[in-house]
Amino acid sequence: MRILLWYWGRRGGGAQFTLGLARALAARPEIDLRLSLSAQGEMLGDFEALRRPIAMVDTYRDLTGFATGLARLPLLRRRFLAAAQEADVVVSSMAHLWTPLVAPGLAQPAQRRPAYVPVIHDAAPHPGDPAWAWDWRLGRELRSARAAVALSDTVAASLAARAPGLPLIRMPLPALLTGAAPARTARPANPPGQLRLLFFGRLQTYKGLDLLRDAFRILHGAHPGVSLRVVGEGEAGAGLAELPGVQFERRWVPESEIPDLLAAADAVVLPYREASQSGVVPQALAMGVPVVATPVGGLREQVRPGAGGVLAAAVDAAALAEALAGLLDPARLESLRREAAAVGAAQADWTGAAEALVGGLARVLRPEQQSSPVPNRAPSNRQASSRPTRSSSATAV
Repeated sequence: MRILLWYWGRRGGGAQFTLGLARALAARPEIDLRLSLSAQGEMLGDFEALRRPIAMVDTYRDLTGFATGLARLPLLRRRFLAAAQEADVVVSSMAHLWTPLVAPGLAQPAQRRPAYVPVIHDAAPHPGDPAWAWDWRLGRELRSARAAVALSDTVAASLAARAPGLPLIRMPLPALLTGAAPARTARPANPPGQLRLLFFGRLQTYKGLDLLRDAFRILHGAHPGVSLRVVGEGEAGAGLAELPGVQFERRWVPESEIPDLLAAADAVVLPYREASQSGVVPQALAMGVPVVATPVGGLREQVRPGAGGVLAAAVDAAALAEALAGLLDPARLESLRREAAAVGAAQADWTGAAEALVGGLARVLRPEQQSSPVPNRAPSNRQASSRPTRSSSATAV
């Protein structure tokens, strides 16, 4: 199977997800993998180390570059579609602002078009996120697609309702750790009353920072030895920085820093008001760090009792504070650590995710061989060329 893995973003979870998937696909002998990536991507060296053909696209770094880049987009689109002709399927690992302007070309009648299969991370805009073009963008993607990939049952159900005839491939979301994880060493028990909590990720309204603020105020009032570290990029803050016991760091976190950031915490807290799924959950569990979360969306699938997870009883500050307070019991915390470590290896392994994707793609590409429908749930030198080559060199489209 010839797969063109498409990601024109620059950094963050999308780049980590694409790299993890690319590594797993490149390890499969039956897969002929090519990539279409942004020349402005911050992880190009990691992709080039895979020694697979790369079609490099000059995208942008800021809003000015986005505006001026639109003039180049028709030419980039034609070259991308020409390169895609060499693939059986184009997998879009995460939508880019230019995706809805390019993807419909994969659905237009032509002598030969590869199947277009996007990974849909969110089936609806998060509360507080810009949503003016959301429906238009997702609609163009789904109308162009031969199938779609969902990373949680929550998203799969939403997609099935929106596009009833579209085959869905249910793929698990592994840990987005791009580097070697620090060795897990046995930790001594915390001094009585001490607990190190971490909130990590984009600072956005839907992630419930106001819930975390109120819950931590309750928890810290009863247990002054509890601390909270908040690290991420974004505008939301909900007054957390002013609370005693809180270390607030509004900044971008490089991928290389994430394993150590997680390993320093006793538990990761996700106080979300809404969620499709979270890439932080498998990252934390892969590091052997327990996760405490609110019972919303795909978090109810990812954060499981007996697997290093604790779900609050409700989406409110009192319930979240109570769930966090349970970790002050040394025996309880140690039990959760053992559970997280036990499932951590599976969370860090992309083999199963790649198997689910390839199996689903095979059924989509060869429907006559299906025994059942695709489940609804469940290089350093960059040479200028219009065609990917069988080398580690990057080619321009």
